[in-house]
Amino acid sequence: MQRFDMILKGGTLVLPWGQEQADVGVRDGRIAAIGALAGAEAATTLDCAKLHVLPGLIDAHVHLREPGDPAVETIETGTRAAVLGGLAAVFDMPNTAPSITSSEQLAWKRDFVRGRAWCDMGLYVGATKKNLDDLGRLEAEANVCAVKIFAGSSTGDLLVEDDASLERAMRSGRRAICYHSEDEYRLQERRPLYEGGGPHKLHAEWRDVEAAFLGTRRLIALARKTGRPAHILHVSTAEELEFLGRARDVASVEVLLNHLTQTDEAYDRLGGYAVMNPPIRDARHMAAAWAAMANGTIDVVGSDHAPHARANKEKPWPATAAGLTGVQTIVPLMLDHVSAGRLSLSRLADVMCAGPARVYGAVGKGRIAVGYDADFTLADMGASRVIEDSWIASPCGWTPFAGTRCQGWPKGTVVRGKLAMMEDSVVGEASGELVRFR
Repeated sequence: MQRFDMILKGGTLVLPWGQEQADVGVRDGRIAAIGALAGAEAATTLDCAKLHVLPGLIDAHVHLREPGDPAVETIETGTRAAVLGGLAAVFDMPNTAPSITSSEQLAWKRDFVRGRAWCDMGLYVGATKKNLDDLGRLEAEANVCAVKIFAGSSTGDLLVEDDASLERAMRSGRRAICYHSEDEYRLQERRPLYEGGGPHKLHAEWRDVEAAFLGTRRLIALARKTGRPAHILHVSTAEELEFLGRARDVASVEVLLNHLTQTDEAYDRLGGYAVMNPPIRDARHMAAAWAAMANGTIDVVGSDHAPHARANKEKPWPATAAGLTGVQTIVPLMLDHVSAGRLSLSRLADVMCAGPARVYGAVGKGRIAVGYDADFTLADMGASRVIEDSWIASPCGWTPFAGTRCQGWPKGTVVRGKLAMMEDSVVGEASGELVRFR
C-alpha cells in the first residue's frame, strides 16, 4: 500500500501539458505521485473534487518593508497575507531601511526570515554605485533571486541611473538583472513642471510614456552591448511591450496586475490610493498589456505590493506616497480575469509560477510534476466574493480593490506539503523556507 504525508484528492490539476482530474501524493515536502491513488493512505487528505489545483503561485515582486516600519508591513504579516491570498512564495525587494546591499545584510535577512515567513521567500539584493563590482558575487549567494537596479525612482542610495554605472553592473555577474526602468534624467527634468501640485492624475503626466520607454530602450541597448540578460519590471506602456517583443534575445518582461486591471479613471475614484510607479495609464496601454498576454510577450505577472500608511497615501500630490498593496489580492483578481475569458488557468500558471521559476531560476518551483516542491494553490472558480479592506492582513489595512467582486477565489494554499491556508484561515505555524536558485 502506498503511503503519503498528504493526498490532494480528485482535483482538476493545472499541469504543464493540460488539465486533468487526478490525485496528487506528497511525501517529504515534494510531489511523489500523480494519478489515481485509490487505496493509498496519508496523514492528511484534502478533498479537492470541486477545486482546480494550480502549482503554488508566486508573486515575484513584493516589498515587505522589513527592516523598516512594522506599522505598515512585516515579513510575518506580508507572508500571512500572501498565503491568505493563495500564494506559495514571494520574492522580496531590497529597498528596506536599511537596504539589502551586502553579504552581511543578506545573512541577517536569511536568519530573520526563518520562523517568521508563512510562505517561501526569495531575496533580492540591491545595486548601489558602491557595490557595482561586487554584484556578481552577491547574486551567487544563497537564496538571492536577482540583483535589483533602480535606474529611476529609487529610495535611499539605490539609484544607478548613468550608462557607465549601469554597464559596470551588467559586467559583474551573469544572471538576469531586474530593472525599474523609468529614465531618471527625464523624471528630474520634468519635475519642476509639477512641483506646484494638482490632481493625482498628473502623476501619469509627469512620469509619462517616454520616461518609461526611454529607460527601457537605454537598458536594452546596454544589455545587448554587454550580453547580459535584462528582466524589465512593471512594464506599463504599449510602446515598451511592442519594443520588448523584438528584444527576446536579451529581455524578459513583467507586467503588474494593476496595469491589467486599472486605467487612469482610478485617479478620480481613488485619489492617492491610485498612485504608484510607474503610473496607472489609459485604456490603450491596458489593451496592449492584454495583447501581450495573449501573444506570449509577458513572462511574469506580479503585484509590486508596496504598502504605505494611510496618512502618507492621503497627502496632496506630489507628496503622495507611491505604491499600492497587492500581495493578498493578486490571485483573486487574476482568477476573475480567467473567469472573464481574458486568459486561461494554464496561462495564469505560466505567468505566476512557471514564468517566475524560469526567469529567476527557482529550484523545485514552477509546475506540478513528480520531484517538484509540493506547492499548490487551490482555486474555487465557482466562488464569487467581494474584496474588502477588513480581509487585508497587512497592518496598513487597505487595498485599492476594496469593493471589487471576483469570480473565482483561492480556497487553500499548500507550501512544501504543509497546509498553510484553508477557507480564509491560516493553518499551523510559520514554516516557510528560503527558495534556492540556480
